[in-house]
Amino acid sequence: MSLDTDPIVRIVRLTLAPLTRTRVFRWLGPRTLPLFERILKGVSANQIQVSGLLVHSLTLLSKGARTSEIRATELMYTPDGLGRAIVAGTSFAREKHPGWTWNLLANPEAEIIVRGRHLKVQASLIADEHRDAAWTRIESQWPGYRAYERKSGRIVRLFLLKPTAELGRVEPPTLTS
Repeated sequence: MSLDTDPIVRIVRLTLAPLTRTRVFRWLGPRTLPLFERILKGVSANQIQVSGLLVHSLTLLSKGARTSEIRATELMYTPDGLGRAIVAGTSFAREKHPGWTWNLLANPEAEIIVRGRHLKVQASLIADEHRDAAWTRIESQWPGYRAYERKSGRIVRLFLLKPTAELGRVEPPTLTS
């Protein structure tokens, strides 16, 4: 059973989604979720993401727009039904676009790690005429997610990540005694 068809996950999403749009969560989320993400990934040998418990999640590896250093960002994604991923630069409804969106605009060739697979991807900004369809698909996964765009006062950047090459599997480290 997938995340999208599991009835318990759907009920939890419907219950939690409104809470994630509150002012308290928008303040608390960016301050606490990265810490919980690091802890859970550490104790699970990099195999579990906090967000991955309820939504499709990936790690984006993008080249810094100014520094050219590789940056890792944990993101929720929505499958587009054609083997590609839609990611939204909501940044908890902050006024500024998140750094990873600038990185993809400057360097659209990136990599993702998703469900143990390491893939090269080509990122493209979703055109205005396709934004509503993308938001509809995203909100079918996480109800009300577009509210972040309205609350931020900016047009959230939506990207389509198209896999171009398989780079292998990311296996958990083996424990030795």
